[in-house]
Amino acid sequence: MAKAFASQADLEEKKITFTQLSDNAWAYTAEGDPNSGVVIGDDGVLIVDTTATPAMAQDLIARIRTVTDKPIKYVVLSHYHAVRVLGASAYFEEGAQQIIASRGTYEMIVERGEQDMKSEIERFPRLFAGVETVPGLTWPTLVFEKEITLWLGKLEVKIAHLGSGHTKGDTVVWLPSQKVLFSGDLVEYDAACYCGDAQLEEWPATLEALRKLEPHKLVPGRGPALLDPAAVDKGIDYTKDFVTTLLQAGRDAVAQKLDLKNAMALARKSMDPKFGNVFIYEHCLPFDVSRAYDEASGIKHPRIWTAERDKEMWAALQD
Repeated sequence: MAKAFASQADLEEKKITFTQLSDNAWAYTAEGDPNSGVVIGDDGVLIVDTTATPAMAQDLIARIRTVTDKPIKYVVLSHYHAVRVLGASAYFEEGAQQIIASRGTYEMIVERGEQDMKSEIERFPRLFAGVETVPGLTWPTLVFEKEITLWLGKLEVKIAHLGSGHTKGDTVVWLPSQKVLFSGDLVEYDAACYCGDAQLEEWPATLEALRKLEPHKLVPGRGPALLDPAAVDKGIDYTKDFVTTLLQAGRDAVAQKLDLKNAMALARKSMDPKFGNVFIYEHCLPFDVSRAYDEASGIKHPRIWTAERDKEMWAALQD
């Protein structure tokens, strides 16, 4: 029997945890589902990643309202993927003034936002509960090149593009006074790294740029909040191992002139023993190997995933 496409068979709800990280920072995590972050300043709130739909965002908003009644002024997009951005409209009713993204993220929305939205919704329906509440694509209202600084009262919040990795526009949110970092999907832990739109060769250097900040706590894109420097290092090392092992498998497959199906079999030899049991691995691996194979073949800019391409690739890789 063929495997269910992507995560269409994943119907198990995850337990959500809302964890205080510092005087001003909170992590919204869900057992391997996409995480969000919350920064509560003197005069308002900043959200890092919106959840996938306005309906799903209501749970995050309700948890915020248990700790503050301050307006939600800012929404930061760590990258362009639909599961991170399509809930943004919910925050305008809470006072949001700006949706902030890097130039690279804005460009990816322009180039492939519509295709990505349709693709992701079909891949993982559970993560798009209340999809009918999505009004359309989420467009940034403030776009930056490398870094901007916000002040939430006396609290300094740095929003930066430190390099490419998970996508070309990856953005982190950094509280320097409290050593708290929100990494988006640049870092994962106890979950597979989705690499279908990645810049795999550049990703390790970007991870080292994150490490140089010396965060004491880090909220990854998926997985539990990392609550001390040793755990942060472990999460960065885990992600670096995943993406370097994957890219090497892609290079080996191209060097051996394998087709994609045999490249997948080759990749499993190095990937499965290390990562085969982590959350969303079987969903991610076909997309990951496809991208690693492309990048090793000289395709620098990721090809656009459409719902049609998704299913064609998935069917071609099934036994």
